[in-house]
Amino acid sequence: MDDRILIRPYAPRDADATIEIFLRAIREVSSKDYLPAQIEAWAKVEDRSLWAQRRISRPGWIAEIDGAPVGFSDLTDDGCLDMMFVHPEFQGLGIATRLLSRVEEEALNRGFTRIYTEASRTARPFFERRGFRVMARQTVEKRGQSLENFLMEKLYAE
Repeated sequence: MDDRILIRPYAPRDADATIEIFLRAIREVSSKDYLPAQIEAWAKVEDRSLWAQRRISRPGWIAEIDGAPVGFSDLTDDGCLDMMFVHPEFQGLGIATRLLSRVEEEALNRGFTRIYTEASRTARPFFERRGFRVMARQTVEKRGQSLENFLMEKLYAE
């Protein structure tokens, strides 16, 4: 695990960095698991202000290395890990693991007995290695394209 990774709370100034990480992660990492038309439909942020509003509306975290944002994650009020993306140039350094640990810490602090996520084909193995199990295979519609993902959950002792 890289000691340079700092996990800090999301701040409004992070909106553009999270958009860039989101778009690049899908285009450069998830592209190995989805067709080009699917990637094109998925990798879009049409309303920056709506994106920023959604990020600030829930607990969220930024992973930084040397002061630069390299990943982000969040947690909704019902225990959904809605987004977790890592910049393509910083894959494999333990960033997602550190972000997930912070999400789990927050979930436990809030008394959640489970967290769940809708994991892409790309993310499914990561979540499985960390104790999540597939509840259902799903097909979601994005701008006229059907994309497969997996409803996954992790249970915690009460």
